[in-house]
Amino acid sequence: MCIGFYLLKLFAADSLVQLFPIRGTVDKVAFMAVPRDSQEPSYLLPPNPEDWEGRDIPDFVYGQKDLVGKGIQWPRNAPSTLDELPRSRFDSALCSAWIQRVELGLFRYRLEDLQTQILPGSVGFVAQLNIERGVQRRRPQNIKSVRQEFDPEQFNFNKIRPGEVLFRLQREPSGPAAPKQEDVLVVINVSPLEWGHVLLVPEPARGLPQRLLPGVLRAGLEAVLLSSHPGFRVGFNSLGALASVNHLHLHGYYLAHPLPVEGAPSTPLDPKGCLHLLQSLPAPGFLFYASGPGPDLEALISRVCRATDYLSDHEIAHNLFVTRGAPPGQASSSSGLTGIRVILWARKSSFGIKESGAFNVALCELAGHLPVKTPQDFGSLTEAAAVALIQDCLLPQTQAEEVQAALVALVAQEEL
Repeated sequence: MCIGFYLLKLFAADSLVQLFPIRGTVDKVAFMAVPRDSQEPSYLLPPNPEDWEGRDIPDFVYGQKDLVGKGIQWPRNAPSTLDELPRSRFDSALCSAWIQRVELGLFRYRLEDLQTQILPGSVGFVAQLNIERGVQRRRPQNIKSVRQEFDPEQFNFNKIRPGEVLFRLQREPSGPAAPKQEDVLVVINVSPLEWGHVLLVPEPARGLPQRLLPGVLRAGLEAVLLSSHPGFRVGFNSLGALASVNHLHLHGYYLAHPLPVEGAPSTPLDPKGCLHLLQSLPAPGFLFYASGPGPDLEALISRVCRATDYLSDHEIAHNLFVTRGAPPGQASSSSGLTGIRVILWARKSSFGIKESGAFNVALCELAGHLPVKTPQDFGSLTEAAAVALIQDCLLPQTQAEEVQAALVALVAQEEL
C-alpha cells in the first residue's frame, strides 16, 4: 500500500485549516489539523465555478532561503513513516490545491491508493498498478520529429480549464546578476501517475515546442529543492520519447519509495568530473550532479541544456529525470541524498500510441518506477522482463558511443 504525503485545505465556517492525511486516499483517511500561515495566499479555487474564469492565478513566491539542498533523507523504514516527515511551504501549497481539484472532479479519474510492489532482484524496481491511466489518458499527438514545431491547432496548455492551474512559481530576485526566472505555471496532470502529479509549464502563451530550455529546467530543479519530501521528482520527455503534448512542460510528482538512480554508481567521462555515466541497470544514462543551490546548479543547467540541444538537433529522442541523490562515484545507500542528480537518457524514437508491453518506457520507467497497465501484467512482471522492455528502447551500441563522444566533446569545449 502506498502511503500518501498530501495536504488538504478546507473552508471551515470561521477559518481556513490545513488537513494532513495520515495514510490512504482522501475519502478514507483520518486527518490531523495543522495551523495555516495567515501570510500565505490561498491556492484553493473559489466555491463558485463561475468565478474560476476570471480568477487571478496565485503566486507561490520563494527565495534562496526556501531551497533545501541538504538534510533530506528517507526514513529507515520508508515508506511506512513518510506521513511523519516535515512539510515545506511548497509541499503544503501543491498538495492542498491538488487534492481540492480531486474533490472537484477535475481529473479524468480518481486516483486511489495504487497497488505497489518492489520487484524481486538486484535493481529495486517500484512497480505500481495504474489501470486508469492506461485507459483514460489523452491520445498522444501526431508527432513525426523531435524538432517538430508547436501547432496551436493541436491540444496545448492554453486550452486547459481554468481550475486546472494551481499557482504560478515566482522566484524572488536575488541580485542584478541573477538569471531571469520565467513565469512557470503549476498545472494538474489530469491523468496522474501518482498523487501530486503536476506539470510545470513556462509561459504557455509563447507556444514553446517540447524542447528543453534553461528557464524551465531551473524551475524544475528548484521545485525539487523546494520540497522536503525525498520522493518528489521532476522529469522531461522529448518528442519521440513519449511526450504526448508538443507544448513545453516538465512533470513533477511524489513517489513514496527510493529509486535505483538515486545512489547508482557512476564513472567520470571527463577529467573534471562534470559528466558521468551511470552503467547499472535499468538503463545506462548520463549523470549530471550539483550539491545544491548556487553556481554548481547554474553550471549543471547549462551543461544539461547543451546536451539536450545536441540530441534535439540530431533527431535523437531523450528522457530526463531529476531526483535528490548521492554524489557521483561508488554506489551509495538511499540515505545519502546530499545533492541533485539529473539523469539523461538518449533512446530510440517512438511515435504514436504504444500499447504493447506491461508499461511504456519514458522518464519514470528509466528511473525504476514502473506504472503497469493491467492486473495480469502486474502479477506476472519480473525484473528480467522489465529490464528487457526498457533496454529494447535504447540506442544501438554504436550510436550510443557516438552520442557519448559528442557529449564529452561538449564538456571539453566548455572548459576551454
